[in-house]
This record gives sequence, C-alpha cells and structure tokens, in this order.
Amino acid sequence: MSLYQRLNEVNQTAGGGDRPPAHGGATHQRRDPVLDELRQRVHAHLIEELGPILYDKRLSEDDLRRRVHEQLLQTLQAERAPLSAADKAQLIQDVSDDILGYGPIDKLLNEEAVSEVMVNGPDTVYVERAGKIEKDQATFVDSEHLRRIIDKIVSEVGRRIDESTPMVDARLPDGSRVNAVISPLAIGGPFLTIRKFSTDPLQVDDLIRFGSINAHAARFLQACIVGKLNVLVSGGTGTGKTTMLNVLSSFIPGDERIVTIEDAKELQLHQEHVLSLEARPPNIEGRGEVTIRDLVKNSLRMRPDRIVIGECRSGEALDMLQAMNTGHDGSLTTLHSNSPRDALSRLETLVLMAGFDLPVRAIREQVSSAVDLIVQLSRLRDGTRRVTHISEVQGMEGDVITLQDIFLFDFGMGVDEHGKFRGHLKATGVRPKFTEKLADMGIRLGPEVFAVDAGARRAVGRG
Repeated sequence: MSLYQRLNEVNQTAGGGDRPPAHGGATHQRRDPVLDELRQRVHAHLIEELGPILYDKRLSEDDLRRRVHEQLLQTLQAERAPLSAADKAQLIQDVSDDILGYGPIDKLLNEEAVSEVMVNGPDTVYVERAGKIEKDQATFVDSEHLRRIIDKIVSEVGRRIDESTPMVDARLPDGSRVNAVISPLAIGGPFLTIRKFSTDPLQVDDLIRFGSINAHAARFLQACIVGKLNVLVSGGTGTGKTTMLNVLSSFIPGDERIVTIEDAKELQLHQEHVLSLEARPPNIEGRGEVTIRDLVKNSLRMRPDRIVIGECRSGEALDMLQAMNTGHDGSLTTLHSNSPRDALSRLETLVLMAGFDLPVRAIREQVSSAVDLIVQLSRLRDGTRRVTHISEVQGMEGDVITLQDIFLFDFGMGVDEHGKFRGHLKATGVRPKFTEKLADMGIRLGPEVFAVDAGARRAVGRG
C-alpha cells in the first residue's frame, strides 16, 4: 500500500476533517506510524532548508516563528499528502514545537500548574502538579526524537551529551533545572527530568499563605538573616530548599556585597550588589572543569559580605565552614538530609570528602562554631512542603553537637477529611541563645514570637 493510500485510510478512519484538533496531553494519544513518518520527514526537510537561520540571534522570536511557519506550509504543500484539516493543524503544531520549542513536552513546560516534567523514555511522561505525580498523555515518536530534544536543550547552554558523557546537568534559558541520561546508562531511555524555574519566585508572604511557615517564624528567620547568622537549609529532594534559600536571601540588606555559587543558576536575588558564579563541567578533552569548591575558594578573594552556596554536596563544605568561621558571617547554603541531626552528620561526611584526614571532634567543633541555625524542610504525604524544624546549633557537650528546637511542626493534630495535615509550625517556647547577639545589633524579637501558641490562630484551617 502506498503512503498516499495509507494516509487516505487514516483520514477516513479518523473521520476526515470532522475530527476536532487535539489539545494538551491528548495530542499524542492516537499515533499513526505513517503520520509520524511524515512528521519526521517534514522536520528533517525544515532543518535542512532553514539551517543556520534557526540559531541566528539577530532574528527575533516572532520573525523566526514566521519563517518556520512559511517553510513548513511550503514543505507540506510539496508533500501533497491528503491530510485532514485537523491532522494538518496538529502536524504543523508538532513540527513547530520540535523546531522552536521542546517537542511534546513544550506545552507542559508552559503550563503554570506543572512544577516538574519527568520523561521515562519516549513513551512515558510523568508530571508533578500540586505536589502529586501523575502520568501525562504526551509521548515522543521514538528514542531518536527524544534524543534530538535533549541535544537541543544541552547545546543551548554549551553542554554536551554523548556516549563518552552520557549524563548531563544543564538548564533551560529560563533557568529550569535539567538532568538527562542516555544510552548505555539509561535502559529503556533516554531519561529527561526538568524541574521548572518559577518566573515569579515565591516570596515569604506566599510561604505563609501556603502554610509552609507561619508569620512569627518568618519574622524570626528575617531577624536571623539581617543579624548575620549562618543558616543551613536542610531537606530531601523536592522539598523546596532552593525556594527557601531564595526567600532567605531576599532578607539580606541591599547595601551588602553578595556572591552566589551554584551548579546551575537558580537563585533570583533582587539586591543590586550580587555576583553570580556558576560551576563548569570538563570539556571534551576532560579538562577545564571548575567545581563548586574552586568557586568557593575564589569567592573569598572577591571581598564578599555574604556567600550563598546553592548546595553543598562535596568537599566545598570544608571551605564553606572555614569562610563562616573567618569573618563571612551571614552565609547561607543547603544540603540534603532528613532532619537537623542528620544534617550535622552529613556535613561531617562532606567535610571528610575534602580529602583531609581530620579528627571527628575537630570537624564537629568547626560545625558547631560556624552554623547558627538549621531550617528543616519536608514534603508531607499530602504533597505539601512544610518547614518542620527551625533549630539552633548551641555548641558542644563532650563530643556531641547540641541542638535546640525553636519551632516545630505539630504532627499531633492529625489530618482532615481530604487527607491534608491540620498541623502547623509552633514555637517551642525556648528563646535561642543568639537573641543577645541580635539585640546587640539592634534587632529585638518580642516575647510573642517565642510564645508556645505563637501563630496558632493564623494557621487554623490551613492544613
């Protein structure tokens, strides 16, 4: 059977021009191999015809879109394929998404409610909406189609992915975090994970409105940042550590010089005096790598008032602690752990990764004198992200670092009929030792901040 006859059959089966065009995830519910073949051929022809124009920075996005659309219509006309109006419209949309956007996931990346897109191979796409993971109808034509989209993403930021480098961390132009893994590491892949970047970053008022934190705890954290305390934000994957770091960084006074250090730029600081540094992977010869640790060392020569490290995950933890202990008060960072106590243990492990055979007691003394406060975040069963602990690092007792909880999440209030937690963050009634240090700087916190029932009335019904 010829391609022409097969397309006619497809159109008749689908109801010809009477079938309405698909939208959103339904775009890829009913795939036909012949239509996919036509789509691939049209896509390849457009790439060949337009060539360098697609990467010409002098062309505006509207001009580029117009040129692609014109060439696409000409190519379809030359194909002389008897497509229904619906199939033609969908084919134009799909090819445009492939060339100008990110293919089948383009709509998901533009959907406000989606916070994460997870591609588990060409036929399986999951998304996170409102903290819950659900399967989407979007699919790719095949592994090669998905691989082309991955290549496009990583090439836009000067990264590469191939058999010699089958894993890559990158970011989209808007700052969204991207991780891709291809063959031979990805069995059934390629795999692509995109954590979307918020164009309108959350502020502290948003966290209070969502119930992630209460007003008294927010006031307390603001005082700690202004008072130049060293703060560690701790939590598991996807608990909102970067969001919290961004909120805390917004409290830094505008007249201070801030150096931010990240693997891929995500922080959105609105102060005027901000210097952003980004790590760099090795080039194709395996040289030229610049690690987070290199950037931390270099930042000390940049006369910073504050150092903000996106995440400590290796030996840079030692350099960060030394910076905190040598005059760079008010520094901030995040790390992965499940509780404040676990955060201290993980910090010890990261310091040992620096390659120095330091005694455990010496490391703990460094940690206890450097870190003032730990903010613990958790993602609860109901999908919400909450601050569950705000704990003071008080010092050493023997060989153990002592912690004191200032605020704790009340899990004892149970869940409502919708499965949402009724609890909220409550003060423990303990005033931290560093309130005297804050008072010396003119920052006074009233007794209402530390009252046991502080914020209870505000949080009623938030769950």
